[in-house]
Amino acid sequence: MPDLWTVLLVAVVLLLFAVPVVQQQVTRARRLRAIRDLETERRTRVIALIHRQERIGFLGIPLFRYIDINDSEEVLRAIRLTAPEMPIDFILHTPGGLVLSSEQIAMALRRHKGKVTVFVPHYAMSGGTLLCLAADEVAMDENAVLGPVDPRIGEYPAASLLRVPRLKPPEEIDDETFVLVDIAAKAQTQMREFVTGLLQERMDGGRADSLARLLSGGTWTHDYPITFEQARELGLPVTSGMPAGIYRLMDLFPQAMPRRPSVAYVPIPYREEKKG
Repeated sequence: MPDLWTVLLVAVVLLLFAVPVVQQQVTRARRLRAIRDLETERRTRVIALIHRQERIGFLGIPLFRYIDINDSEEVLRAIRLTAPEMPIDFILHTPGGLVLSSEQIAMALRRHKGKVTVFVPHYAMSGGTLLCLAADEVAMDENAVLGPVDPRIGEYPAASLLRVPRLKPPEEIDDETFVLVDIAAKAQTQMREFVTGLLQERMDGGRADSLARLLSGGTWTHDYPITFEQARELGLPVTSGMPAGIYRLMDLFPQAMPRRPSVAYVPIPYREEKKG
């Protein structure tokens, strides 16, 4: 018979493993309930693509998220399960991700016959912006931002690689850089053509091509924030305002807690008191 301390030790170890699993299941159920509440309120199919740095397991290992092939498979499946004429509300919070996955999702959203509204409560950069370009409407929080969609080749921006032959004679450029420059030229052309295709249904061809070149040609750094006001000036179909239910859903995707929290506040809404 095992002694009492052994039993207690085994129980503690099992508890350490079980508690995070239970917490994850409870959180998942709350997320699905919040999504269903939004669908009932707006009579739409709600799809959420929310990337946070979350902790997994009892060790609290941080997991970094971005748009990948698993995301595109799940989103495409959700769209297939939606009636063709039914509106889709797409809640988006992401730093971007793989071009292939982002383009697959964007094409599926563009082909959907019902109205597609993308909600951006905080940010949708790079591949996330590509998804916004496929939407009929982009509802942004007044402080939310989008970003450029210029491609990157490994750690280098394609636009910067294309400057190398202009700044150095061929004999001073190594073979690997020549290959990267060739790939960069193809990637930039492919992205410009893809963005133009997304835009030309809602604006004339010349304007669509001009905007595509601006967004994909390395005009800004890759993390440049395109504000709501700038997005509207560019001609994107942005609107202000966000249903309260979307903020409630975002609260169920908390950022992984650091060892020492850097932001603190009383988590209740304050209202300005009326005088007189």
